[in-house]
Amino acid sequence: MKKASQQKLTAMGSIASAIAMAWAGPAVAQEEAEAETQGLNTIVVTAQTREQELQDVPIQVAAFGEDQIEDAGIISTQDFIDLVPNVSFDDSFTYLNSFVVVRGVTQINNADSPVAVIVDGVPQNNQKQLKLNLFDLERIEVLKGPQGGLYGRNAIGGAINIVTKRPGDDFSGMARAIYGRGDFVNLSAAVSAPIGNSAGLRVSGNYVTDNGRIENSFTGENVDFVDHDWELRGRFVAELSPSVEVDLRASYRDFQAGGIYDAQVASGNANEIVAPSVNIEGLTFGNIFEATMKWDFALGGGTLSSISGYTDLTEDYRGDLDFSNAVDDPDGFAGLNLQLGQGQDLGVELLSQELRYVSDDSLPFRWILGAYYLHTNRDLQTRGFIDLEGTTTGGVGSRDQIDNPALVIINNNASDSNDAYAVYANFEYDLTDSLILQGALRYDRDEREQTDLINGGTVSDSFDAVQPKITLTYRFTDDALIYGTYSTGFRSGGFNAPGTAIPAFDDEYLQNFEAGFKTSSLGNRLIINGAIYFSKSDDFQFFFVDATTASQIIGNIDEVDIFGIELEAQALVADGLQIFAGIGTTDTEIKANALDPSTVGNKTPKTTDFNGNLGFQYNAALTDDLDLLIRGDWELRGDKFWQVDNVDVQEAIDLVSFRVGIENDRFGLFFSANNILGEAYYADYNPGNFAGLTEDIGFRAQPSTWSIEATAKF
Repeated sequence: MKKASQQKLTAMGSIASAIAMAWAGPAVAQEEAEAETQGLNTIVVTAQTREQELQDVPIQVAAFGEDQIEDAGIISTQDFIDLVPNVSFDDSFTYLNSFVVVRGVTQINNADSPVAVIVDGVPQNNQKQLKLNLFDLERIEVLKGPQGGLYGRNAIGGAINIVTKRPGDDFSGMARAIYGRGDFVNLSAAVSAPIGNSAGLRVSGNYVTDNGRIENSFTGENVDFVDHDWELRGRFVAELSPSVEVDLRASYRDFQAGGIYDAQVASGNANEIVAPSVNIEGLTFGNIFEATMKWDFALGGGTLSSISGYTDLTEDYRGDLDFSNAVDDPDGFAGLNLQLGQGQDLGVELLSQELRYVSDDSLPFRWILGAYYLHTNRDLQTRGFIDLEGTTTGGVGSRDQIDNPALVIINNNASDSNDAYAVYANFEYDLTDSLILQGALRYDRDEREQTDLINGGTVSDSFDAVQPKITLTYRFTDDALIYGTYSTGFRSGGFNAPGTAIPAFDDEYLQNFEAGFKTSSLGNRLIINGAIYFSKSDDFQFFFVDATTASQIIGNIDEVDIFGIELEAQALVADGLQIFAGIGTTDTEIKANALDPSTVGNKTPKTTDFNGNLGFQYNAALTDDLDLLIRGDWELRGDKFWQVDNVDVQEAIDLVSFRVGIENDRFGLFFSANNILGEAYYADYNPGNFAGLTEDIGFRAQPSTWSIEATAKF
């Protein structure tokens, strides 16, 4: 731990120095420049539903426009979250499964996310919808801190707003091909065409295949393979009249990939990296269909919008349950001389409808009124089975054994139904030319019902919350503001699988107190933003696995306090040379925990106490028609506390990436490398006593990777 602490202090000094350089560098450059140069790009966001310049929004928002997405080589959710302090995103278990943590608030399996994810104005209401292949995008916005007043349920940690490209007025398109280590292939293309004078259609697609880089030491096969992952998306926008616009979007995604490749860590040391050695190769397979319809009606003094969404999602998996094999572990699971397997079939259907009225931006008193409804059906069957083939022969066991009733020893099958309702109001009032008051009030109600399809019986419950928010913003100048915010967030409770040790879990409610500032100076060549926050969470939700019943369980920690700071800077230190730096701290403390009083004073699961980012980007003209891009990014992740007992802690890691390329308006050629220092670490780690296993298990993160990318536009 001493080494990690020293590394953290050194990193904090380096990042602080970089921010100091960001202050001084542009001033020197400006003094030496013979002519005025252009500042940093201005990004327009819709974080508060209205279009606003990023620096005018009194929220800590990380935003990536189209140029930033391309320059940073962002092609996945992991890529952009790695660039945002106080936010982490880690793969775990199945192909679409992940854990996002925002300011200490953690995502959990088979339950609502702590982050509201919105794509083209439509909420994505299942956690499996966060792990995306990103292509043909206009903008990504990451809002930190609870946003319940506007986004409602499950925005307890923040919100992620993703905007795809609209059809344009001219015929255009793009194509991108990426090849990388492990025979990784990522292909995407898009075509946009006008239809008449007032409509347009954009069609885009993405295809991924990958042989993987993490080897199963028992079989010699790579476990992180992607057999296929393809998606097709279409978007049609039409202006039916000067006051009516319709926006239709549909997509279909189909995938089959590896999963369930945790490795037994016999030492119990979360920093000892062990290769998976399972005799049942994990497999995840499924598909997602989505369709949305948005109508905008320009009315007197504002715009009325109707937003409808439908999702049909399936994700099934098969894999090992004891995470070993009969050769390395002849005694088998719990000394019973048995090898075990597991599988889960998940089916989710969602239907949502929102009505929203947004007043004219030019008014001194601006408001938003809305109502929201969501219906969810979720069917989840979880089975554990005897791996007879692996037990009797010591060889590889087939996944198909799960369909043999004689081998199934655990079978949980439940159908969950959820109806969610909300009404909300937001306002913004210019008290003076410099002082702005914002407020929001939202009421959410969830009605949940679960039916046990194996033993019969139905349970039901409802959860509701009022989520207020109040913000006072003071503008010193057009380029500098400070703000103070009280905001709240609510995550609904629900039911675990029938027959588990904890049949139900309570809703989580968070109150956040925050003060922050935003500044731009030197002709927008220097941007520095920061905040300090304190949050109190009641019934903090956390996740663990009980392998004895093959159950994934959600529990509650009664009271948690969270304190942190954030500081981010961007500077144009010379023509074409940008430096960006950020630091974020998250100090969580369990104040009360009836499930395990011994954990009081500990940090919450999956919390990283510190992370920082430091990077640069250099753009220069090579010829009259060709530009050079060089970019480097360094991310430091501090100590990570895996479970409530804080016994298993992953030490700080450094992740360094590099990107170089040549480009113009028509094509680009790039080389990228990630994790070039070769850090080996776990993306997820579950201590044995929180997994019903005799050994800890760890889910390995990706090693060093490289890729070559070619792009074309027309």
